[in-house]
Amino acid sequence: MPERDVKARIVSTGLFTPPNAISNAELVTAFNAYVEKFNADHAKEIDAGAVEALAPSSVEFIEKASGIKSRYVIDKSGVLDVDVMRPNIPERPNGELSVLADIAVHAAKDALRAADLKGGDIDAVICACSNLQRAYPAVAIEIQEALGVPGYAYDMNVACASAAFGVTQGAALIESGAARRVLVVNPEICSAHLNFKDRDSHFIFGDVATAVILEGADETPRPGSFDVLDTRLKTKFSSNIRNNFGFLNHCDPSGAVQTDHKTDKLFVQQGRKVFKDVVPMVGELIVSHLEDNNVQPAALRRLWLHQANLSMNVLIAKKVLGRDPTAAEAPTILDEYANTSSAGSIIAFHKHRDEISVGDHGVICAFGAGYSAGSVIVRKAA
Repeated sequence: MPERDVKARIVSTGLFTPPNAISNAELVTAFNAYVEKFNADHAKEIDAGAVEALAPSSVEFIEKASGIKSRYVIDKSGVLDVDVMRPNIPERPNGELSVLADIAVHAAKDALRAADLKGGDIDAVICACSNLQRAYPAVAIEIQEALGVPGYAYDMNVACASAAFGVTQGAALIESGAARRVLVVNPEICSAHLNFKDRDSHFIFGDVATAVILEGADETPRPGSFDVLDTRLKTKFSSNIRNNFGFLNHCDPSGAVQTDHKTDKLFVQQGRKVFKDVVPMVGELIVSHLEDNNVQPAALRRLWLHQANLSMNVLIAKKVLGRDPTAAEAPTILDEYANTSSAGSIIAFHKHRDEISVGDHGVICAFGAGYSAGSVIVRKAA
């Protein structure tokens, strides 16, 4: 089909990185201390075959399984405390800015500075992320208030694909005339739902916040801006990635409050099944999206992919390009940031787009639980 008229443009991005980093070595030391303590405390049950002994983790195992070498977190001390094994994030009074809104505001202000804009120049705010702090009032409206945005705001959750869905919604609002400029924020406190006692997943996630500002393409292109040529979304239900934490999980049918926190209230995934299902799904989505927009894979300068697993990204990029990608063509931030859910592809875009020339094409693609996936074809405008 012919290329669509461009209606929306990405004019800037922003990034907030927490000050606390945890290396694989630090994480492994804490996890293995927990394993040693657990196995000692349950020695009799383990010997009797009633309890399965826990296996230690290692730096080599983590890097081979994921490509992750480090991650940033809101709180480091609680994660590394063998008696806690989760972040200590104090609850804030209702009169204070919530922690999720706080990190989103930092990323948003970074994006506003980059575009020389103020909160009053934005018409709508979309908070698109996997890990919302509360059900209501919407975190997006809290962010809107903190930034002085006069229009409207709403939350959306499509797991790790939320950024692509948010950009799609922002572009659609501009195209429909419902907004001139839209701020999409992706604040992710993934450490709060991660099971740091699970060897297969204790290393996966980090915390971060990103922001994207879109405006109408009728504006003069700003330096470093990208036209949004087209977007495509796809979902298919699967329980292979799941987090069952919700407003019903504290009560049993009799109404009694539950005090145990079952592991499926935290992040759970069947990694091999996810890999097998998601790689072809995402590869086919991008390939067909490019084909329908008359963009040849050979013309792509960048694939800014969701940062979940290095091997997964390499295989997706290979399916799209028809060959192994170079490090520049499919940039990775996974080694430093780990999996940051919806924010990962935006971090990659934020950090690895300056060398793109005017007229060059790229794809921002986010994917994850649901399954959900979103592809955004962009072209350097100025």
